[in-house]
Amino acid sequence: MRPATPDDLEPVTDLKARVMRADLERLGRWDPARSRERVRASFSTRYTSVLLVDRAFAGCVTVRPDERGGRHLELFYLAPHLQGRGLGTAVLCHLLAEADAAGEPFRLVVLRGSAAQRLYERHGFTVVHEDPVDVHLHRPVGGTGVREAEARAEVHVGARRLTA
Repeated sequence: MRPATPDDLEPVTDLKARVMRADLERLGRWDPARSRERVRASFSTRYTSVLLVDRAFAGCVTVRPDERGGRHLELFYLAPHLQGRGLGTAVLCHLLAEADAAGEPFRLVVLRGSAAQRLYERHGFTVVHEDPVDVHLHRPVGGTGVREAEARAEVHVGARRLTA
């Protein structure tokens, strides 16, 4: 993982379209222009990290302060050919461990019916609100899932190697 730069905006925008299009179409919400605008509104070189595999762009994640306290997870996308290998789980466990160490809860929003919801629930997130499109999830400090994860991938943050 490395901090995002302004040059990462387009790859992140394109990845979101590839990863989210099917779910958004299923919900009748796919709009390419709106999708791009939402990424532009959330993308921040201050809060976004880029995931690299073999030094190539593989995904992204944004973790920003939540207005209610704690952290809010956004723009967590992994290239389709890398999904299911434990990389996303390893990144999530790293982020959750950091939040737990700081004494901060986590919040996020997923699309209704998204496979990602199961991942988050396995790591201690619970549903706090649902609407026709979105599911809002919360994980308290020290929620389950960080140590229980059996990720098959390693995450490198700077010079540190992380294994979930």
